[in-house]
Amino acid sequence: MLETVLRTAVIYFFVIFAIRLMGKRQISDMQPNELVITILLSEIAAIPLQDISQPFTNGVLAIFILAVLEVIMSVLALKSRKIRTMLSGKPIIIINNSVIDQKALKKVRMSVHDLTELLRGKDVFDISQVAYAILEVNGELNVLLKKEYEKVTLSDINIKAKKAALPLTVVCDGAICKDSLDNLNLSEDDVLKILRSKHKKIEDVFLMSLDSLGNSTIIDKEGSK
Repeated sequence: MLETVLRTAVIYFFVIFAIRLMGKRQISDMQPNELVITILLSEIAAIPLQDISQPFTNGVLAIFILAVLEVIMSVLALKSRKIRTMLSGKPIIIINNSVIDQKALKKVRMSVHDLTELLRGKDVFDISQVAYAILEVNGELNVLLKKEYEKVTLSDINIKAKKAALPLTVVCDGAICKDSLDNLNLSEDDVLKILRSKHKKIEDVFLMSLDSLGNSTIIDKEGSK
């Protein structure tokens, strides 16, 4: 019983370490080789947990080797276009200059229904509005609309936009987030001064965000006054 608990705990933390070593990536954003490695990791990690007779070090070593191989192949892919294409493939133009490339659809085994579904995911409900559509190697469809259907921007109507700033969470559930303060070059006293100016107590704050321009958003805890 104790051996099973120890095996599970060690494998759990080692798999997390391996995933962190390979880099941050969501499942939907994974390249084919990254998805294969992730599946293999889960399969290999399960072996020493299901069969206690299997040497524990074999599973750990296999996980480590897979993670190292993925890092090595990622570095090689950055250096070589041929290796990157071999591992991940290349983007394919599905709609070219407003014309659907039917050969490209057959090549990626995509039906018209699949194409229209992906377009709806990009808020495009009329295929005639599309100038270009490119299927990326991770399966995502990126769309460029025709000029007459593109969204109007502030520059199109000659309106000067205000300077943008990234809001960061400085208080979460009554506690100050010190990492955010470092990025904003602020101290805890600065945050407390802002709260006092708004007649707020930090223990009553559920969420507070602040940007470099001094704009803040405060959400009180439920039940606080």
